[in-house]
Amino acid sequence: MDIPKLDDVSSPNVTIYEPDLIPNARTSQDSGANHDMRRKFTLWSILGEGFSLTNSWFGISSALITGIDSGGPALFVYGIPLVAFVSVFVGCSLSELASAMPNAAGQHFWVMELAPKRYARPLSFVTGYCAWAGSLFASASVSLAVASAAVGCWQLNHSDFIIHEVHIFVAYQIVNLFTFLFNCYGRILPTLGTITLYMSLISFGIILLFVPSQAPTHQDVKFVFATFINNTGWSNNGIAFIVGLVNANWAFSCLDSAVHLAEEAHQPEVVIPISIMATIAIGFTTAWFFVIAMFFSLNNFDAVVGTFTKVPILEMFYQSVGNRYAAIFLESLIMATGIGCLVACHTLQSRLCWTFARDGGVPFHRSFAKINATLDVPFRAHVMSATVVAILGCLYLLSTTAFNRRVYTIPCISSAQF
Repeated sequence: MDIPKLDDVSSPNVTIYEPDLIPNARTSQDSGANHDMRRKFTLWSILGEGFSLTNSWFGISSALITGIDSGGPALFVYGIPLVAFVSVFVGCSLSELASAMPNAAGQHFWVMELAPKRYARPLSFVTGYCAWAGSLFASASVSLAVASAAVGCWQLNHSDFIIHEVHIFVAYQIVNLFTFLFNCYGRILPTLGTITLYMSLISFGIILLFVPSQAPTHQDVKFVFATFINNTGWSNNGIAFIVGLVNANWAFSCLDSAVHLAEEAHQPEVVIPISIMATIAIGFTTAWFFVIAMFFSLNNFDAVVGTFTKVPILEMFYQSVGNRYAAIFLESLIMATGIGCLVACHTLQSRLCWTFARDGGVPFHRSFAKINATLDVPFRAHVMSATVVAILGCLYLLSTTAFNRRVYTIPCISSAQF
């Protein structure tokens, strides 16, 4: 039984189907296989998955210091509302399409259905690869952030320890493998999504209250709201601000994550739009207040940028609380949030690989399009995606510059496919 096309929705004679009675959400026209998955996600669990991946304040915590040279505090204080405003329109578009045609393939399926027939297949192919590539680089980025935080905490507690790339590389692979395991059994994912949602918000609340209250000194209002720093090399401040917006855009990356759970959710045409828009609202609130609190608590900027831990936010915590163990505790909250984010990243990339494979978009697609009925996950697609993320970690070992350049394409790839 197929979900009606958009053209049919306006007809008064259309039969409205109950979503949970649909054995399989609509797939591409050339996909004849049955890929049923158990509908297990509710509104809260799918919101948990969606926000856990986007996790705006966590993303900003990683981009906070690097963005200072591209606009300073003003970049984040005014850039985050600007990007949030644009993201509302992106979210509305995604919500409309997800409501009309709920399908785990998401963007590449919609392109195939709505683009002119002459260009539909190549455009769908490019869109599918952009979506999958973006999810892979997102996983690599979060893996690196969590790995760097873990190694940085060790260095903070062992001042004679010198961090090398190989230390972070090993931690990266351990983190990637650890979070891979959570996605090997599909029935626990809704519970994990709900837990990580609450964990992220509780961690945010603790940091928001604790760091400013313990900081020995605070920046003035002018520094936070009226300081623009341009060390980008561009003479024009406007260009520097636009370039720097890529850092603010981290707060709203991967807004489509809930879309790709459409075939595992009850009433996807209802819960997915709510999840997308709620993710933007929660993301804006948490990210904006987080950057304001952190900039007010910033003490020694040079020490934060040049920290031996290689984790600027950890050094900021240490400056504020004045105690190594307290700083490590606060950083562990960010690490726990990052683990939840990475679990959601693995969920996203496996669904994108699976749906793209069932539409013939990847080599050996017949194999990667299969669902493991016992585990209730696209296990082969999951293994494939996690392996690519592990390989990307090797790129970091060879060249941190090359790795970082790939990672910083995530907001661009995400925006381009939308």
